Amino acid sequence: MKSLRNFYFLRAGAAFVWAALAILAGPVSALIAGTLLVVYPAWDAAANVIDARRSGGLQANPGQKFNALTSMIVAICMALAFALRGNAGAVLVFGIWALLAGLFQLAVGVGRRKLGGQAFMMLSGAQSALAGIFFVKQSFGVAPGVAQLAPYAAFGCLYFLLSALWLTFRKSRAPALDDRAAF
Repeated sequence: MKSLRNFYFLRAGAAFVWAALAILAGPVSALIAGTLLVVYPAWDAAANVIDARRSGGLQANPGQKFNALTSMIVAICMALAFALRGNAGAVLVFGIWALLAGLFQLAVGVGRRKLGGQAFMMLSGAQSALAGIFFVKQSFGVAPGVAQLAPYAAFGCLYFLLSALWLTFRKSRAPALDDRAAF
């Protein structure tokens, strides 16, 4: 449980840093924007592998296995889309990935619901899937820049932080609740 909590804190920190860089540095340079767009799914792939290894391995966690594979493929596709089609192509790929990653995250959250703190992960997965549909739609019009995608990462930061805090305080409250039940 402590490992999952710490991992959620790490994920929250990474999402916060990405969102801050997207807002501050993304609009300055197309190269920075493209790099940030590739780094986000690449980090998600690595994070899913790390999390799966800590909870029984990739074979025991098919949702994370497919999420990691999807995110790595998306990182490669993102680089190609940005190079060939610019921002609109990258936002299209980002949207498809957000949709798929959200569905996988929702499935993992449902599978882990007994561990606690997963309501936020399920909500995050559902919101990611909906945001993905929105990004795909936007990519066919005036595609947003990387700075406009920062709220997506900021919400991810919030959900991971809330899950980590839930696991932190739930664990510390559990003995007190058990003591009261004994009376």
